[in-house]
Formats: sequence, C-alpha cells, structure tokens
Amino acid sequence: MSRKSELPGLRFLSFGLGILAWYLLTRFSAVMLPGPGEVAGKAWSAIESGRLFTDIAASLRRVLSGFLLGTALAIPVGFLMGWYRVARGLLDPWIQFFRMIPPLAIIPLAIITLGIDEAPKIFVIFLAAFLSSVVATYQGVIGVDRTLINAARVLGAKDGVIFARVVVPASLPFILVGCRIGLGSAWATVVAAELIAAQSGLGFRMQQAQLYYDMPTIFVSLITIGILGLAMDRILQLAEKRLTNWQERL
Repeated sequence: MSRKSELPGLRFLSFGLGILAWYLLTRFSAVMLPGPGEVAGKAWSAIESGRLFTDIAASLRRVLSGFLLGTALAIPVGFLMGWYRVARGLLDPWIQFFRMIPPLAIIPLAIITLGIDEAPKIFVIFLAAFLSSVVATYQGVIGVDRTLINAARVLGAKDGVIFARVVVPASLPFILVGCRIGLGSAWATVVAAELIAAQSGLGFRMQQAQLYYDMPTIFVSLITIGILGLAMDRILQLAEKRLTNWQERL
C-alpha cells in the first residue's frame, strides 16, 4: 500500500481516537466537561435555530476580510524588503517592532481610533495576518539561491525578468506557508476581535456562553472554528501543491 493511500485511513483513525478519548475523559474522570453527545445536541439546536450559521457567516466575513487585506499588502511589502536593501533598512525595524506587540494589545487603540463597528475587528485580524505573511515573503526573497540569479544574469536577463522568472517562483513556497500561518493568526485573533461590541460571531457566542457557564456552546464554537480553519488550510495546501508542483516532497 502506498503512503498516499494510507493517509486518509490514518486521519479517520486519529479523529475516531480523539472522539473516544474525549468521551472516556468526560465519562470516567472528574473533569467537568460536556461529552460528545451533549455538544452534538447543542450544535443541532444551534443549527435548527439558524444561530450557528449566522455566527459562522459573521466570523468568516471578518476573518476573510482581514486575512485577504493582510496578505494582499504583505506580499508586495515582503518582495520590496527582500529585493531592495534601502526598503529593507527602512521597513524591517518597524515590521520587527510591531511583530513583538500582540495584535490583541492593539484592540483598545483600535476601539478609540476606529470606533466599535466592523473596522476595528477587521483591523486587528488584518494586522495579525499581515505580520505573519510579510516575514515569510521577505525570507523567501532573500533565501533565493544566488546561483540561479547569477546564472540568469550571465544569460543576459534584466532585473525585471530575473524578479518575475526566478525570484517570484522560488519565493512562492515561502509565501504560501506565510499565508497559512497568517490564516491561523486570523482565526486566533477573531475571538478577541469579536469582543468589540459584536452582536454575532463564534467568538461573541463563546463570550456570551461564558457568562452563563454554558460549556456545550463554548465547545460548539471552538469545534466550528477548528473545522472552518482546517478546511481553509486544506484549500491553501491544495493551492500550494498546484503552484509548486516542481518542488520535491517527501
């Protein structure tokens, strides 16, 4: 049996073992957590009422808006920093400075400057995605094999051709990895972002459930975020395989 044919079975086995461990933990230990059946019942109730779909739509809109804006800006800025030393010297200190500040720490400032509508929520998600993606793109550009660039110059290629035909393809794996990290950062930030006067969203629902010690609802939101994030990550993985099919893989 090939390695590719084994993977789906292993993944289903891992999922099943995880559910079993969860059930045993809640059934035979003193841990006060809801079991799989109780969480499934709460999820079905949220689906029937339509509340879960409303929360999913709200969180997805915020995550996608912040993530797409963040990566759309991060990629050209990363290329600029990697290709031009002057731009690197000017921008790198600020990028590294803001990387040390958690995006969640920006929330109070975002509320004061942007209000309590959708703008501050999207902004903190944008910042988390941008800072993750820009560093990966920058590292991809400066990590391009100099032999490839020198060979292109020997063959008479100009800087524009070298950038488009050598640097961009060689940097693509780093960019896509940065996008995946940025996506994870966006989902990690959305829960806190939805503390900003939100009326819907998975993070908002978790905060409301916390007030009433509604553990099953918290689990439903957590699992939903995990499923959505995993699905989006798999889409990026498929894009990575198609765009970098020239790259050797284990």
